[in-house]
Amino acid sequence: MNKSTITIDVHTDKDHIPEAISWQASDTTAENAQKAKAMMLSFWDGAEKTALRIDLWTRDMMVDEMADFFYQTMITMADTYGRATNYPEMVDEMKKFAQDFYYKFRDKQMKEQKA
Repeated sequence: MNKSTITIDVHTDKDHIPEAISWQASDTTAENAQKAKAMMLSFWDGAEKTALRIDLWTRDMMVDEMADFFYQTMITMADTYGRATNYPEMVDEMKKFAQDFYYKFRDKQMKEQKA
């Protein structure tokens, strides 16, 4: 059996707010840790039938970056769901929601910039 290790380092300030996030994986060609401004990590607890999550972001994560991050995450979640279930109609609905979310965010940003 092979083993892969993913290491996540989170540096926090005195108030425990993330200042820097980096990660490294054993099964990669990257030699150095990769920096990130945000992360979402989910685990499924089969015994409890519940999702366990860690969501962190640094102070320098901009609102527009967060919208991009959520949009891309929702799209990739839809793809993963499709591979796991073979329910293409549900994938399409999830992707439509992600697109609607992103368009609404952009509209909101445009209105705020005009004000």
